[in-house]
Amino acid sequence: MPSNVAVPVYGNYHGYYSKRPFIRDHRLALLPTSFFSEKRVLDVGCNEGWVTCEIGQSWGAQRVIGVDIDDTLIRAAWKRRRTVWSLQAPDDHSTCDVDGVSDAEPPTKRRRKSTEKEDELADYFPASCEHVHGPLPIPPQTDKKHVFPHNVSFRTADWVQDEIPEDDTPYDVVLAFSISKWIHLNSGDAGITKFFNRVHNVLKPGGAFVLEPQDWDTYAKAKRMDETLKENAKSLKLLPEDFETILQSIGFGPVQHLGSAGEGGFHRPVDLYIKL
Repeated sequence: MPSNVAVPVYGNYHGYYSKRPFIRDHRLALLPTSFFSEKRVLDVGCNEGWVTCEIGQSWGAQRVIGVDIDDTLIRAAWKRRRTVWSLQAPDDHSTCDVDGVSDAEPPTKRRRKSTEKEDELADYFPASCEHVHGPLPIPPQTDKKHVFPHNVSFRTADWVQDEIPEDDTPYDVVLAFSISKWIHLNSGDAGITKFFNRVHNVLKPGGAFVLEPQDWDTYAKAKRMDETLKENAKSLKLLPEDFETILQSIGFGPVQHLGSAGEGGFHRPVDLYIKL
């Protein structure tokens, strides 16, 4: 599929995160703080890699792979990785002891302090430093291959249709943020079902699938973007509310509704499924 289409028919919006900038993504904040710790993660439809980099930098993931159909976005994701690396605090900075919060304090206060400290470390230098002086070089990979930025990488692929080399090792977590509608409109009911089966196949037993389903009402605007999407939409029988039944029939446990996050049109639910 072409990666340089003017119309983002795959949801491949350029500058998407300039509309919803963040240090910590509100959707990830719905998950337990240890959710990604030491985990192998696949971020499907990673766009410019903002979430992918955050998981690798601030959530303790062992390895995070971002995949997107648009090669221009993947090139931007690699640049984002270098930018994030350039803005974080030095390893030997005195504030790096994120866990040095008193256990005597209430859990909510400890979590708030820890989050604030992580934000400070992740966004230590102002963005103007990189603009003026250029990004810092990525250090050679040594024994710290599971430490940011070496634990984050990106691939260009239509992951619904094509495997990537990293799929050979099972994942602990697969993320699907803001992507289900586009898979559904481009590939039909069979395509979204195939996607869910692919997710199940690449996850470890007990692995987690985090899905941000997009409301059926939003399909109407999306399908007007392109005649092919408009035609495809006519044959759709499945609705987003059917996804839970499909996922359980494939081999996932009951859905866990984690809540909703975001503002305005970006305010959507986030659901968690565990592979049985």
